[in-house]
Amino acid sequence: MSAVTAQTRLSVLDRSRTREGHDGAEALQHTVRLAQKAEGLGYHRFWVSEHHGVPGVAGSAPTVLAAAVAAATRTIRVGTGGVMLPNHRPLVVAEQFGVLEALFPGRIDMGLGRSVGFTDGVRRALGRDKDDADDFAGQLDELLGWFRGTSPTGVHARPSEGLTVPPFVLALGEGATIAARAGLPMVIGDLRNREKMLRGIEHYRETFRPSPWSSEPYVVVSGTIAVAATPEEARRILLPEAWSMAYARTRGTFPPLPPAERVESLTMTAKERGFYEAGLAGHIAGTEEQVAHELESLLKETGAQEVLVTTSTYDRTALVDSYRRLARVAGLDT
Repeated sequence: MSAVTAQTRLSVLDRSRTREGHDGAEALQHTVRLAQKAEGLGYHRFWVSEHHGVPGVAGSAPTVLAAAVAAATRTIRVGTGGVMLPNHRPLVVAEQFGVLEALFPGRIDMGLGRSVGFTDGVRRALGRDKDDADDFAGQLDELLGWFRGTSPTGVHARPSEGLTVPPFVLALGEGATIAARAGLPMVIGDLRNREKMLRGIEHYRETFRPSPWSSEPYVVVSGTIAVAATPEEARRILLPEAWSMAYARTRGTFPPLPPAERVESLTMTAKERGFYEAGLAGHIAGTEEQVAHELESLLKETGAQEVLVTTSTYDRTALVDSYRRLARVAGLDT
């Protein structure tokens, strides 16, 4: 293990991916169990995501799921990656995180994003449209104001006011600029487009303004990392998600994860094959020795203080084993 890896926090984002032949309830239960295993392995945070109307994702209510995760664990930090702020009133989001922090003091993170849904139908169902993401900076400022008690309405958020729930901005598109101007930690991905990621990190650090929430830039890089006994086994972990992405790109809906052996037997069109191969590229995957080298290179390139691992696959045993091996690579289980 290198010195740079030893100094870096390692965390998990689980998207509660559903699997063929298994329902959403099982996916959510697995998320909670995975959080318990991540805590035991020494990971720093465990985050959950927000998706609406997606067949392949059960995690639609991240603050509710975060409460279940926090209740089932004792020490690991718990949060969202993220709550999509344009979908909600900032007061309600502040209240939800205030309740979480009151119940689990010192353990809650508030990861925030600016997505407003993947399809027109979802946006209509939420009563939102694409333009609602344009005021993310204003929504973010309003949300943080509820914790500081500075709302011009004269209303006070209970029990949020006076509590400190660390906010993080998911830096997609304009997110890096917004995070820097607000003086907040930034989560940026994905690993498949390193040049774009590095430009975003550089811009964030150059334009960062210290705030009551963070005195200096804090960078979390996120992406898929798969570790197994052999390179071939590590690559098989990636197959279900790569095919689901290819399916979504060609058919417009994101499906439950298929088993790797079914993916390997599929006959794909040229277009599907192109998206599938692209979905397999750029991740960190391999044996512990290979991943240790790639992880060290990533950290030296980015100077990130933390890595948020977002791996999803059909084989839950292989997924847990991958996280166990990665913990060993990072020296978490020593």
